[in-house]
Amino acid sequence: MHLTAPATPSTGTRDADGMAVASFILGLLGLLVLNLFLGPIAIALAGTALWRGTRRPARAYLGLGLGVADLVLLLVFMQVDNTVSWSF
Repeated sequence: MHLTAPATPSTGTRDADGMAVASFILGLLGLLVLNLFLGPIAIALAGTALWRGTRRPARAYLGLGLGVADLVLLLVFMQVDNTVSWSF
């Protein structure tokens, strides 16, 4: 007994669209908290969504940019504070 639906092109596109949105949200959230973890996750999700052919490439590119910005922001604050983490 197989309970999952067979994979179709629309299922793969819908998954890629979800990944694009998730990368955008995680990248945006990563600007505030846990940027060391959320930045790379946003980058990976955006790359996967673009590779799978999302119908929302702008959202995936925003997630990719925000993921990179998370890591750059972390590096800047690490240099300013001379610590591995930063706080307000």
